[in-house]
Formats: sequence, C-alpha cells, structure tokens
Amino acid sequence: MPRKKAAAAAAWEEPSSGNGTARAGPRKRGGPAGRKRERPERCSSSSGGGSSGDEDGLELDGAPGGGKRAARPAAAKAGGAAVVITEPEHTKERVKLEGSKCKGQLLIFGATNWDLIGRKEVPKQQAAYRNLGQNLWGPHRYGCLSGVRVRTVVSGSCAAHSLLITTEGKLWSWGKSGWGRGSQGCFFTDILGFGLQNAGSGGGRLFISLLKNIMYNGQPITKMACGAEFSMIMDCKGNLYSFGCPEYGQLGHNSDGKFIARAQRIEYDCELVPRRVAIFIEKTKDGQILPVPNVVVRDVACGANHTLVLDSQKRVFSWGFGGYGRLGHAEQKDEMVPRLVKLFDFPGRGASQIYAGYTCSFAVSEVGGLFFWGATNTSRESTMYPKAVQDLCGWRIRSLACGKSSIIVAADESTISWGPSPTFGELGYGDHKPKSSTAAQEVKTLDGIFTEQVAMGYAHSLVIARDESETEKEKIKKLPEYNPRTL
Repeated sequence: MPRKKAAAAAAWEEPSSGNGTARAGPRKRGGPAGRKRERPERCSSSSGGGSSGDEDGLELDGAPGGGKRAARPAAAKAGGAAVVITEPEHTKERVKLEGSKCKGQLLIFGATNWDLIGRKEVPKQQAAYRNLGQNLWGPHRYGCLSGVRVRTVVSGSCAAHSLLITTEGKLWSWGKSGWGRGSQGCFFTDILGFGLQNAGSGGGRLFISLLKNIMYNGQPITKMACGAEFSMIMDCKGNLYSFGCPEYGQLGHNSDGKFIARAQRIEYDCELVPRRVAIFIEKTKDGQILPVPNVVVRDVACGANHTLVLDSQKRVFSWGFGGYGRLGHAEQKDEMVPRLVKLFDFPGRGASQIYAGYTCSFAVSEVGGLFFWGATNTSRESTMYPKAVQDLCGWRIRSLACGKSSIIVAADESTISWGPSPTFGELGYGDHKPKSSTAAQEVKTLDGIFTEQVAMGYAHSLVIARDESETEKEKIKKLPEYNPRTL
C-alpha cells in the first residue's frame, strides 16, 4: 500500500443503501449468437451549442431502450443515400488544438508476445513467433526508440497495440496485427495504416490498410475515444457523436440495434457514420425519467462496452453495458442513453477527470479524490456506485490508465499500480517480486523517475518518463533495454 498523505479535503461517499456491492456474473443474452449488420446511413444534421432535446425521432417512453426504439428517418427506412453531418464553412469554429505538454522517454513493461498471454508456451501453429519476446516484469527502455522523445502514448483496455506521438509530431504504431500474426513490440512503423472492421460472427472481415477520413464535416473535432467495437467523437461546441456497433446501447441512441434476421439469427444495426447523441437523462428515486438539458460535453472515455462523459458543469454521465456495476447507477441494467451519475451532481462534488476500464470506471473529483465503480476482478464482488479509493486519498493524480483488470496511476512523484492475478508484468513490480496485488502499491522499480503519463493495453503498460535533467537521464539509462527479436 502506498504511503498515506494528509487528505486535501475529506473524502465523501454516497451513503450505502444496502446495494453497495453485488456479486456479478456474466449475463446471458437472449437468442443465438448474432452478427452485426451494417445499416444504411441515417440522415442527420448538426446544430451547435451542446447536446439537449430530441433529435432523429428519439423518444423517451418509460425506461430508455424499453418500449419504443429510436425512430428511423424516412430516408433510412427506404435505404436512401447517406446524408453526412455537415456544417457550413462560414459557421465553423477556428480551433487551435494544443498537444500534450509531456516530454520524455518511453518505458514499457508487461506482455510483449500476444501468443504467450495465458499460456506457458506458444502453440505449435505460432512456433515461428515463440522467440519474439517474453513478459517484461519491470520497466524497460525501448531499444528501437533510443534517443526519440515522446509526447503522447495511447493504448486501450482491450488493445494489443499502441500508438505514440513524438515531440517532432511523428506518429508511430506497433503491436499485434489484425490477422492474429505478429506480436506486441515486434513491429514499429511511422505510418498509421491498419485496422480490422469485423461485421460479426459469420460476417465478412475488412482489413483497413490505409488511413481514411470518416464521413463527417461538422465542427472541428477536439476529442476522441474508442471502445471494443464503437467510437465516440466530440466537437469544439461540446456535441458528442458515436458510430459503430450499438449492442448494449453503447452508442447512446436509445436502442441496442438488435433485430431478428433470417433463420432466427440476431443481428445489429451498425451506425456507419457519426450520429449525434441527443438525449441525456436522470432518474429520480421513484423511477421517474427526466431529460437533462444543455449538456456541453468536455471529456469522453470508453470501456469495452460502456461510455463515460464529463460535461461543462462537472457532471458525469454513463451508459452502455451495465454488468458488474460499471455504470455507477447501483444496478446492472444496460442504459440506452446517457444517464446522470448522481454522486457527482452536487455543489463541490463535481468531477475533473474520467477514465474507463474494461469492466470498471474511475473519476477524479474536483477536490482531488479518486472514485471507483465496477469490477477489476470479476470473480469477486462488484462496486455498484462510485466509492472513494481510500488507498489513494490525498494523492494528486496526474494520469491513470486501465488494462483488462490492472490499473496504473501517475500521482505526485510516484507511480502506483495494482491488479488481481493473472498478470503478465504490466504492474511493473520487478522480476523477483509479487506478480499481482489487490491493493494499490508503489512501483519501486520506478523510484526516482518522474512519470509524465501512463497508458495501458490489455496486458502491457507504457510510461513517459521525464528526462529534462541529467539526473533523470541517468536514472532512465540504468533501466534494462528491450530489443525484440525479428523474424
């Protein structure tokens, strides 16, 4: 457990109502396993000034997603041509985006060979890749990035690949390829040109080999987030748009897109072009549903199948798959439209940062407290509504990232991590140290190294280590260097 500091402000939690924890198991979906169908692009239009009110025929009739589904415009019903979100040029804002102010060297630890995750040895069919890399139990410098200073690094809780931007503005990518060949850390390229568009089980698979523009011509985009099979984009006016697979209601359009196709097969109407998230709601204690007007989105984060949003009034909304309490509404029901998380809707109790993990969510309050809900270990009880992480009370959190079940945090002068077994080195504790921890622990292998930013994939961690002074450079230089073998 990291050392306790004097709290900047008293930690506050929502009073327990008897349903603070629940044992959550995987829920069975009705019907046979389905596939996703690409639907005709729906008509939509853009209007500035936040997201509120009804759009595209959305209706609230009782609980969202129960009862009426989102109405389709006539053009969509008839399979008409796509009408892309378009904003006249003279009304578009001129926005200068500021890049990350982080500068440093990239450190990596965790799994470096996807074929070894969960196995003692590589299967025979992947024998050619067995020597590409082993798990790194402590921080390593990346040999092929020697001398390259990094500004931003990203991965995802269900990702086996990573991206980084250098201080010179170059974009690099590496990781497991979409076709199951390759290994984390074995490829480096400065071309963003990969991706796998999966139409679902039994459907076709399209490998995206070139960078392509999405069908959107609205206000400038200032923020993006990706889930397992869907994406969110936010414009400079605070409007939120989503596209991809609508299963579990994760797109926020009051529908899960499910329908029965031929031979009783369940399929999903996928959104192929960005569509605005038009409705934000809150639920009262007696079950009444009320719209929340004038929501101006300031940040968005996506888990595997759920989404979090932070608005200009420091309120938090969540929607999508409700399993393990990851939405923070004290129930496991899926939410089809953004729903207000009550804990952050009081004066002085707003949120300043949001993070989404695979099956969990985090928020940093405006007074600096870290709150958690959901589950990192799905075999144990889940946290059904936001609760303060007492182990990190008083720490000033700078960056946080989530893997499949592990967490890493950059706070003050330290790096902290925790996660249940099995782990693959992503916690960074070292070769002859415990491999997992259910309580927050300081990463001693990074003592004396200031972490600017952290990122985490499915089973690997990435750290940008500051290297401004000679002392910091010497500390980093003492770390072992990782040089993946190539075929």
